[in-house]
Amino acid sequence: MPSPSTLTRRSLGRLLGVTAGAAILDARFPAALGASPQTAPAGPIRLSANENPYGPCRASLDALARSASDANRYPGAIEEELRAAVAKHHGVASEQIVLGCGSSDILRMADSAFVPEGRTLVVAEPTFEAVLLYCQATKGQPVKVPQTADYRHDLVGMAAACNEKTGMVYVCNPNNPTGTIVSGDELEAFVRSVPASSVVLVDEAYHHFVESPAYRSAVGLMGRHDNVVVARTFSKIYGMAGMRLGYAVASPANARLLQSHSSWNNTSQAGLAMGLAALADPNVVADQRRRINDARRWLCAELVRDNRHFIPSETNFVMIDVEGDIAPVSQAMRERGIQVGRKFPSMPNWLRVSIAKPEEMRTFVAALRDVKPV
Repeated sequence: MPSPSTLTRRSLGRLLGVTAGAAILDARFPAALGASPQTAPAGPIRLSANENPYGPCRASLDALARSASDANRYPGAIEEELRAAVAKHHGVASEQIVLGCGSSDILRMADSAFVPEGRTLVVAEPTFEAVLLYCQATKGQPVKVPQTADYRHDLVGMAAACNEKTGMVYVCNPNNPTGTIVSGDELEAFVRSVPASSVVLVDEAYHHFVESPAYRSAVGLMGRHDNVVVARTFSKIYGMAGMRLGYAVASPANARLLQSHSSWNNTSQAGLAMGLAALADPNVVADQRRRINDARRWLCAELVRDNRHFIPSETNFVMIDVEGDIAPVSQAMRERGIQVGRKFPSMPNWLRVSIAKPEEMRTFVAALRDVKPV
């Protein structure tokens, strides 16, 4: 993978998987995503939270409407229905599925179950911070391992940081905020290298956006490595961030332990019904991936045209080097009605930008060309 500082039009073409690179994407972008170059978005443009701008699929919205008649009922029965559907989706037993109030709830359960006081949590720096915040509550000890020069997990360094006190290792794959991946081979070698007593939690919130053939879900490691736990969410590709629905796939023993740390009735009738409908829709993942990844490719092509450095991403967001602290750039964007990602202390010059609809991305690119770092 080319480094952000050496991206060229030729390497971008290879990165994007098209022979003509940016020129073809520029022509495809309006037609492929159904937008006019002159269309201006109304209201604030939200590029800050890696949300899906298109929202839930039609089947999920219909399920949401139908769920109103069950609003007075606790969701026990439909929980079992979704657990069975998720298990079938992954080819595992229902007892291996644990539901959560978003995948961040799964991270909370995992910290509570595997990182009590006196145990360590090994993470990349930077990565998604929720697992570190929950670790504070459990009084575990975080161990941060800096990323590699190409903005990826330093798996060798993370394995070296593990010992008999390591309760859990957290691998966000693809990683938030860098958008980079570790390959399937790298991940399996890493799992073999850490103590079997340490749980390896692989957060696959952005799994569905990945196009690299080297990537593999850690669900495939189940059975061979019982210490692997995978977290997934309906927030990203399924467009259900506001419904708060996620789940874990784990060994039966680890699933039982996670479940023992869950909140009572931590899901809702509406969210469960929408999740069931989304899983049953054969087109939703492919359609959403195409729309969002096409927009990401278009953005990257524009960044190359502007000679901006960025990190090649396998997610629905991109990290852009603004060549200065992002704080004044973020403020200037807010003044233009554009909300961008928060600052990550170890990457103060890098602006995380979520992928949105075509007209919103055009507005962002125009603003970025106008805003100068201080």
